Amino acid sequence: MTPHTPVTADEETVLADLAGMLARLLEDEYGLDDVEIGMHTTFNRDLELESIDLVTLAGLLEERYGDRVNFAEFLAGMEFDEIIELTVGRLVEYVVTSLKAAEAS
Repeated sequence: MTPHTPVTADEETVLADLAGMLARLLEDEYGLDDVEIGMHTTFNRDLELESIDLVTLAGLLEERYGDRVNFAEFLAGMEFDEIIELTVGRLVEYVVTSLKAAEAS
């Protein structure tokens, strides 16, 4: 799907999108393809992603959602401890909020 394709802004759809992106990232980078990803999954503790992986994820998010979702801006607003404890669910909520805001404007 291209960034210009309308995206449903609900948690279930966004979670499925993110789980697919993360599964692809984990398989490509670490050979892991059987990781379960849910709302409470943490990027650091559960997925063991490194900062370079977050850069890759930012690219995947931009590829999927275009400029409607700014992952770098999202992370920039956090303290270090918040980034370390970041969950997939928190990112899902941010993406949903960003997509709804883009639809409203």
